[in-house]
Amino acid sequence: MLTILYRGPLASCDYDCPYCPFAKRRDTPEQLRADRAALERFCAWVAGQDRDLSILFTPWGEGLVRSWYRRALVDLSRLPRVRRVAIQTNLSCRTGWLADADRDRVALWCTYHPGQTPHDRFLTKTTELTALGVRFSVGVVGLPEHLEAARRLRAELPDSVYLWVNAADGHEYTDAGAAAWTAIDPLFEYSRHPHRTRGRACRTGDTVVSVDGAGTVRRCHFVPEELGNLYDDSYRKALRPSSCPLDLCDCHIGYVHAEQLPLYDVFAGGVLERIPAEPIWLPLPTRR
Repeated sequence: MLTILYRGPLASCDYDCPYCPFAKRRDTPEQLRADRAALERFCAWVAGQDRDLSILFTPWGEGLVRSWYRRALVDLSRLPRVRRVAIQTNLSCRTGWLADADRDRVALWCTYHPGQTPHDRFLTKTTELTALGVRFSVGVVGLPEHLEAARRLRAELPDSVYLWVNAADGHEYTDAGAAAWTAIDPLFEYSRHPHRTRGRACRTGDTVVSVDGAGTVRRCHFVPEELGNLYDDSYRKALRPSSCPLDLCDCHIGYVHAEQLPLYDVFAGGVLERIPAEPIWLPLPTRR
């Protein structure tokens, strides 16, 4: 099976997070049309494949406020060779459209941004996803000012929902500070420090690839070297097991694929949507 991380030209977002370079950015109508055309081309390619695929959309901006991303998730979830289709989202969109998707295959990776949306509104959206039977995880950026909001969210989410924490870029965590976040997300230590990856085996470039709106294939979002193009099949001859060329990897969508880490076992069946196979966030006596 091939896993594809797709990131088209969309760069606009409806939120204004101070830690994000794409906050409140607006795409022109021409840019939006180009993004839609690129996504539709990609979906047509997927529909023509004769092998199993899993797909994670990782837009710079917010995709689900755009009709073409909602339609893509519904349509792709119903293709027989798509094992999973997921997207990273701030969950500002409505949720009812997911009733048309195959909920055994569609999933959401949801990020809660305190200060951008009211707590109750975000929690209501997660309740809607649960009622629809949609697989999803929820997470926050581990900034000190987000800690109490994250604790409240963890307390009010159902036990079945995993709440992950991303270490904030450029932020150093004391052991005490890290412990506070680890109490919410037992896997926070994987995010706390960058991983030394140069020369070590990684699934990217072999069974995992990154694809942009033009169809350019790279091993992952963080390695600029091109492997070929999706639409002329030139990338296929470049796929092979290989080691990471970068000194460090500090983003979950990168290091989750590193073979030196046990995360394919931890997230077995839920790598794209970031859902652990076991409810490790629950106290042992209450796990079920």
